[in-house]
Amino acid sequence: MAFRVRRVTTTRTGGVSKAPFDSFNLGDHVGDDPIAVAANRSRLAKATGLGPDRLVWMNQVHSDRVAVVDGPQAGVVGGEQGVDALVTTVPRLAMVVVTADCVPVLMADSRAGVIAAVHAGRVGAQNGVVVRTLEAMLTAGAHAGDISVLLGPAVSGLHYEVPAAMAEEVEAALPGSRTQTSGGTPGLDLRAGIARQLTELGVQAIDVDPRCTAADPKLFSHRRDGRTGRLASLVWLE
Repeated sequence: MAFRVRRVTTTRTGGVSKAPFDSFNLGDHVGDDPIAVAANRSRLAKATGLGPDRLVWMNQVHSDRVAVVDGPQAGVVGGEQGVDALVTTVPRLAMVVVTADCVPVLMADSRAGVIAAVHAGRVGAQNGVVVRTLEAMLTAGAHAGDISVLLGPAVSGLHYEVPAAMAEEVEAALPGSRTQTSGGTPGLDLRAGIARQLTELGVQAIDVDPRCTAADPKLFSHRRDGRTGRLASLVWLE
């Protein structure tokens, strides 16, 4: 028997936040009105049919740290130190990652009943947060060949310009990520690098959401707008 896996990614519409967080901002660390963020998170919980106590949030800090979650949490996971990936085997408990250009990585082994949500920005991806998460999933009973992955909306290589030295540094740690922007300058495609990394580790079922946060006005993008809100990407087992 296999579990049914649900994956959801929000857009910036449908909430109550005011500009520049308009309107469905799910990030509680960007300067938005806490009351508005709470209302948006309540709307999200209701839309999933899970309820607010079944959504697990983390304090994301661009690290490679992974937390294994065994039930509903009273607050954000990670405390002051922070974490950037959540793993669980508990059904109907959604792991949540918030992003505005970084890669949300939603992973699941439906046969073993193990899921994970990863915040993979440049630093975390370069330092191996996705690898650490896969290791935690395997420890929890998952099998690499049974894991499916969705790489959610993120800034694309066409719009992610970085200094040449940085592109080389990331490429050395995450092969396949260096690219050129639409202007012909050095750039990074983190989703390409992560997909290659996972494939080399035995994960075959990898889907990539084609949307670019910097190019799509329906999505939040820190690189495009500076002060802005955050999308939420969720994964859970039915």
